[in-house]
Formats: sequence, C-alpha cells, structure tokens
Amino acid sequence: MLLSDAVKYYEADKRIEGFSSQTLKAYKLQAKLLINFFSNIPISQISTYDLQHYLANQVKILNLQVYLTEYDLLNLYFVGLTKKVF
Repeated sequence: MLLSDAVKYYEADKRIEGFSSQTLKAYKLQAKLLINFFSNIPISQISTYDLQHYLANQVKILNLQVYLTEYDLLNLYFVGLTKKVF
C-alpha cells in the first residue's frame, strides 16, 4: 500500500469515528509533510529507522507540541494500519 493510500484510509477511518474537521485538517497537513519527506512509497519500505530520521528532522523545524502530535499520528498510521484487515 502506498503512503498516500494509507493516509486516505486513515483519514476515512477517523472521519467515520467522528473526528472534527479541524482535527482532520491538521492530520492532513501532517500527512502532506510525511509524504513530501518520503515521497509516495509503499509503507512496507519505511523502517523504524526511517521514521526516527523523519521525526528528528521534524523536531528541528516544529515546536514540541506539533512534534508530539506528529509522533502520535505516525504511531497510528504504522501501528494502527498494520492491525487493520485489508
């Protein structure tokens, strides 16, 4: 599954769960940053090391609260999606 497909699936799942439009907008922005960093590659090609590198890069440019939000999102993308049945 491509990263962009995973993001779309995640967004649809959160919309069904009733997340607010503001929260979804914030998630979409974070997803855009993630895709810009990695390109639109299969999520199976992104390692834990790659995610650590991404977060280390992001912490340089984002404040701590945004960084923590992004960390939570990555956890949901990669841990949550692996538990879903496709």
